[in-house]
Amino acid sequence: MTDTTLSTNLVRALSSSFLSSSPVRPGHGLVPLLLDEFIVQGPNGNHTCYTVTPAQCNLREISFSRLFSLRVARALSYGLTQAVAYTHSQNYVHGDIHLGNVLVNLPSSFDDLSIKQLYEKYGEPETVPVTRCDGEPLPSNAPAKAVVPLFLGKYAEFSLSDARPLLSDFGEAFSPASKVRLGKDCHTPPAFRAPEAKFEPQVPLAYPSDIWSLATAIWEIVGMKAIFSTDYVHGDEIVSQQIDVLGRIPLEWWRRWEGRPRFFDEQGCPTESYSGNRWPPLQESFEVCVQRWRRKVDQLHYYFSMMTVLH
Repeated sequence: MTDTTLSTNLVRALSSSFLSSSPVRPGHGLVPLLLDEFIVQGPNGNHTCYTVTPAQCNLREISFSRLFSLRVARALSYGLTQAVAYTHSQNYVHGDIHLGNVLVNLPSSFDDLSIKQLYEKYGEPETVPVTRCDGEPLPSNAPAKAVVPLFLGKYAEFSLSDARPLLSDFGEAFSPASKVRLGKDCHTPPAFRAPEAKFEPQVPLAYPSDIWSLATAIWEIVGMKAIFSTDYVHGDEIVSQQIDVLGRIPLEWWRRWEGRPRFFDEQGCPTESYSGNRWPPLQESFEVCVQRWRRKVDQLHYYFSMMTVLH
């Protein structure tokens, strides 16, 4: 069974609960609803496809270098938590929670648009030619053109009415009751990955790994930056940051950590080379990444409101 088939089956299962006559659980409308599934036969073989409810851009795109208002951040965090809770209630672990996989629901009026109105509002489909880097002709199984994905989001002020998150991309999801997913097979980005995936690579993952990722996602929604580095850094650097921010890891993990000497000595003190690169502890991180930025935004809002009054 292919990954696409597994993902389709999972989305179908989540949708069937939504479409059934049983009582609706909170969060059911915050995961994709399966609309159709079909097979595409092409020059590269058969491809299983499925369509789900359309959505806007992901939260990573619209939160970059900007801060959600506190009311919007709370609504997004609450909605994302409900979506994860609903997924867990259906006996599934999402397995890849981060803001890149949290979309924004479109307003219900989107369904009323005709194709002409859709093009008028968002523009005609844009295509680009497909070329080879070496300048050679394309093989017969390659398309001559590719369609640029349509951007349905917006970078303007994000209002409370826009705060309708949609947990997406269930390609890494699994049911712990029927499938074992070991820590070593976790593909969640390192900044959002539960530490047990690294220190217990042969132990099956379960619902708690989603809760860790959910917490890091909520931090990024509320604050200006992720709690741990989202740059392309080695996994050991993420562990050192987790220790800096949250404190010592379990002793068994500490002894097992092969990369520890680069960052800490046996007593847990930072090495000379690392002492100048440490991340602030939790309370200080909250002040630096969240509170300080929110005070700056409040000051700017006050400044612009005063300028409006004076003019």
